[in-house]
Amino acid sequence: MADYDTIFIGSGFACSFFLRKRLQRSPDSARFLVLERGPLVQHPDQVANRRNSPVEAQSTFRVDTPKGVETDKLWQFNIGFGGSSNCWWGGSPRMLPNDFQIMTRYGVGRDWPVSYEDLAPYYTEVEQVMQIAGSVATPFPDRPPYPLPGHRMTDPDRALQATYPDHYFNQPTARASRPTDTRGQCCANGVCHLCPVDAKFTIQNGMRDVYDDPRVTLMTDAQALSVDVQAGVAQGVIYAHAGREERATSDAVVLGANAIFNPYLLLRSGLTDGPVGQRLHEQGSFRAHVYLDGMSGFQGSSSITGHGYMLYDGEHRREAGAALIEGWNVPRFRLDHGRWTERTELYVIVEDLPKDEDTVSIDPEDETRPVVRYSGHGDYFMRGVQRVKNELEKVLAPLPVERIDYMPLNQSEAHNQGTTAMGDDPATSVVDRDLVHHKVRNLHVLGNSTFPTGAPANPTLTTTALATRAAEVMG
Repeated sequence: MADYDTIFIGSGFACSFFLRKRLQRSPDSARFLVLERGPLVQHPDQVANRRNSPVEAQSTFRVDTPKGVETDKLWQFNIGFGGSSNCWWGGSPRMLPNDFQIMTRYGVGRDWPVSYEDLAPYYTEVEQVMQIAGSVATPFPDRPPYPLPGHRMTDPDRALQATYPDHYFNQPTARASRPTDTRGQCCANGVCHLCPVDAKFTIQNGMRDVYDDPRVTLMTDAQALSVDVQAGVAQGVIYAHAGREERATSDAVVLGANAIFNPYLLLRSGLTDGPVGQRLHEQGSFRAHVYLDGMSGFQGSSSITGHGYMLYDGEHRREAGAALIEGWNVPRFRLDHGRWTERTELYVIVEDLPKDEDTVSIDPEDETRPVVRYSGHGDYFMRGVQRVKNELEKVLAPLPVERIDYMPLNQSEAHNQGTTAMGDDPATSVVDRDLVHHKVRNLHVLGNSTFPTGAPANPTLTTTALATRAAEVMG
């Protein structure tokens, strides 16, 4: 008899939401083991130490930048209980319907094997769990009211919303607009990667009941080394804990690390079928500082208040990446006496298309870690950036704009995606539409690593909806 019904690798968004749904559908006799590589650091200790985890994520892998690429790209995430729920900013939009069928609709990228309609009920479910704050009006079809009201907008947000009522909205966010049972109200201090008032949803403050369930054993500081696969069946997990190598057996395994460690662990387990480790990608972004004549820009009740879809979807996506515009409310002032607040900051996220040559593999210099190779932003992304710069002045016509200063491209969105893509064809994907490994049918692979493409929308809500759906269809 196996030690556990299911072993989970990781305790972040994907595994936690999958586990939540499995607990709802499992008997009292069920036994689940969660292996978390990092420690459990309580929120007060995170704030006191001004860091989410003592484990430096960048030390856990090596970057091998190809010749001719100017800078090493950052791949950011958090190692510790709750994963990157500790350090995310809380942006929680859904993807748009066309994001799932970008090849069919625009002739680029790849279609997803699931549709917006497939995920709609699970989007709604996870929005309730995370107590998302948002407005009644959104660009998302078939969406009931959000659990919490949207945050107060800035004056520039309101001017844009008045001009673009079908394209400019409150950002849907997991930063609470009013107190909940477990979270404080957002205080708009702009330190969302480590919220001092615990207003942002995290696994710690929003799903501890999952890990307090007597059917669940949480083991921290336990590093998964490989999935034990025999005769095409996952038999358990080999892991390191307290200086020893251990093995736990199970009837199923759920792999939910991230887009760097999911493919690495599959490769360490001898699972090389399909494009495992290929097509590592994420969106790119840049900031636009907009200087205003007589209009103040800091009245909002959260760090990000507006969501602009004016340059997102449309026929331009055949040639250039879609762009999502965020209206920021972080107090960064202009240096003109008496006009300190007459500016607004826009954060523009642009989609990129995955490339086969951007990979994660086992480091030949040290097999205990992965190595990442990334060839830089693609032409599709760069055309999307240029399109924004060509169009933004016209888009901002409702505002009294003096000038727009464009900042350099950001190094990371912390939205690592691809590398174990989902799909119907085992030759071009690693898992099926239910996130089950094509070859090992009792192995689920979860998280952003399963994304075939990366829309401008923040991926967390889609990740948790996919995980919840996968747990439900598991039976």
